[in-house]
Amino acid sequence: MSLEKITIENVNFPDHTENVRADKYQDMRVALLKIMPVSAPGLPFSEIKEATKPHLSPDLFPEGKTSGWWAKCVQLDLEAKGLVARTKATPLTF
Repeated sequence: MSLEKITIENVNFPDHTENVRADKYQDMRVALLKIMPVSAPGLPFSEIKEATKPHLSPDLFPEGKTSGWWAKCVQLDLEAKGLVARTKATPLTF
């Protein structure tokens, strides 16, 4: 298990940061950016969550466990940094 941490932001709480495991963050970030569409109509978060699973390290995310939490964590951080954008669609789509 990695002890290295990375500081993340949350678009919903701009003045708040958290420190999370860097290895899991980086693995999910690569997976998320790999499957994220670059133009409309985008993907709903439920589809993003499932689409990232095949791209994750089985050592870090055995059987996809905790991947939903990490997908949301990374999505909120990337959105706060301006690398991911929400559409106006319902359900919540990126």
